[in-house]
Amino acid sequence: MDTRPGTVRRRLSRGLSALLGAFVLAGMLGSVPAQAASPPRLTARAAALYAPATGQFLFTEHPGDELAVASTTKLMTALIVLEHVRDLGTVFTQNNYYPAAGDSQIGLVPGERMTVRDLLTAMMLPSGDDAAEDLAYNVGHGSIARFVAMMNARARQLGLTATHYSTPVGLDTPGNHSSAADLDRLAAYDLAHSRAFAHMVAQPRAVLQSGSHVRVVANLNNLVSEYPWIDGVKTGHTRAAGYVLVASARRFGLRLISSVLGTTSEASRDANSLALLDWGYASFRLRTPLRRGQVLARPAVQDQPGLHPRLVAARGLRRVVGITQRVALRIRAPRQISGPLQRGAALGTATVLVAGRPVARIPLVLSAAVPAVPPLVAAGQFLTRPLSLIVLIMLVGIAGAVVLNARQRRRSRSRRRELEAA
Repeated sequence: MDTRPGTVRRRLSRGLSALLGAFVLAGMLGSVPAQAASPPRLTARAAALYAPATGQFLFTEHPGDELAVASTTKLMTALIVLEHVRDLGTVFTQNNYYPAAGDSQIGLVPGERMTVRDLLTAMMLPSGDDAAEDLAYNVGHGSIARFVAMMNARARQLGLTATHYSTPVGLDTPGNHSSAADLDRLAAYDLAHSRAFAHMVAQPRAVLQSGSHVRVVANLNNLVSEYPWIDGVKTGHTRAAGYVLVASARRFGLRLISSVLGTTSEASRDANSLALLDWGYASFRLRTPLRRGQVLARPAVQDQPGLHPRLVAARGLRRVVGITQRVALRIRAPRQISGPLQRGAALGTATVLVAGRPVARIPLVLSAAVPAVPPLVAAGQFLTRPLSLIVLIMLVGIAGAVVLNARQRRRSRSRRRELEAA
């Protein structure tokens, strides 16, 4: 099966020029319009498609519904372990945990010793409940309840508002639920904050060297072995949850994370996930309309000919946009400024428009300070201005008239004194 999008990618056409004043920059920053695929019709109870680079949800279907999520609960179990155990070579001893016959397990027995790395791998790939129990018991300092409280506290810190845990394993217990949107965000956080985790969930299979004997485990996420661009992340299945999959993928420089909840079989789970990811890559691309420090205007400076300081974007912007959507910039900046002005002074804005709608407004700031006009230069410029010359001539004339009048008055007084003396 060829999973590559059928649409043609074309290079960006950039027409950005640092013009001054208020205008719309019509240069295309998105790709040339192409026929976009229609959103997929899924058979999942809930689903979401997420772009971690920009925090955008590209597709949602009941994204906030609180649902049973089975072993995708272990995404939080793994996060708590990774945040509390720095050395993954640390050895834990299995507690007195006897999983039910139907539970997913790797056959750990009470007292068996295994490294945290192998326990995490056993938990994430074959979804070993016994491995999850071992990790929770030891990181919780002998208390599963304490570990679950840590899970819930972390969920609140991450803003996972539809998520609550009552188990580190993911069995159908009251109060254990999450949502499609929360699972996407949590998986993105796990992948971004732990290279060990990202490496683990991208393996089709792994060898566990520690423990009472060597074990070879396979990843229940079949898509990892079948599609090289899919690199995680976690499956789940219980009677209440149905079949669940949170999948991560990377193509065309864009990572996408999908979640499908409540499907009826493994085949349906995989088909829904593939449909969602394929549609995402056929329909969207990651664009960078603005980069931090990008020069967007060079205004003149009053009374300082030849000086054209740079107005630059205060921050960059990345955005996932539809392949048919135009991305443009509207630049508003003064034609002329006057010093002194500090470096970083905001003197304009760049508005990013997607399909004609503003999605971000970014300040334009000075990349360097603008000095005041030197006093001698300012005086010289003042004196050479036509109006200044007229005023100066008038002042000189008035001063001359005052002096002449004073002389005449002195002469008159002198003559009167001479006449009186005679």
